[in-house]
Amino acid sequence: MQYRILLVDDEQDILDLLQYNLEKEGFQVVTAQNGSEAVVKVPEFKPHLILMDVMMPEMDGMEACREIRELPDGKSTIIAFLTARSEDYSQMAGFEAGGDDYIAKPIKPRILVSKVKAWLKRLEGQATIAQESVDTGGLVIDKEKYIVTRGTEVFHLPKKEFELLALLVSAPGRVFTRDFILNSVWGNDVIVGDRTIDVHIRKLREKIGDEFFKTIKGVGYKFEP
Repeated sequence: MQYRILLVDDEQDILDLLQYNLEKEGFQVVTAQNGSEAVVKVPEFKPHLILMDVMMPEMDGMEACREIRELPDGKSTIIAFLTARSEDYSQMAGFEAGGDDYIAKPIKPRILVSKVKAWLKRLEGQATIAQESVDTGGLVIDKEKYIVTRGTEVFHLPKKEFELLALLVSAPGRVFTRDFILNSVWGNDVIVGDRTIDVHIRKLREKIGDEFFKTIKGVGYKFEP
């Protein structure tokens, strides 16, 4: 399979540099120069991965990420932010917007290519999981369509929220440790903190219901139907 990557940045020299290095590795690459253009290109190009700058004219990366996550073709796409800001609040804002990861500028092409391969390797691993629907506690989780339903309610969750929910639901009542959750949902190649899990759990509680998710202080979380 030839993976499709959408590059989004308002600096043409960065787009040229990244496109050259990624196409050299055999990836199919399309570029956009702002968030609005990226949102339009997602349904046309159907990227497996989006590398997107945060600060851009017309529409910034955070808002573009939110809009892309609302598109059918943007639910399961990996979205990583390119940012010169490495402050903790910036990372949390990216996860809140639906991003999966980030890479700091200035970008070193060899490191970027390595991270891209790691991200796409996780995508390969997810594709090998049997596609099925899980029904528990009144929640129906469709792993193929990335849709969660409860009665007549339909929840279109961002990719990481969906994967976290699917993990917890896979063993109702089991306590999943933070380390296990990080490794299973984000992978060993991604460095994220405990607060990342807390943010995603909070979002799931807000959308699906606080009663389903139990915090085991100092250990992790469990799902109770």
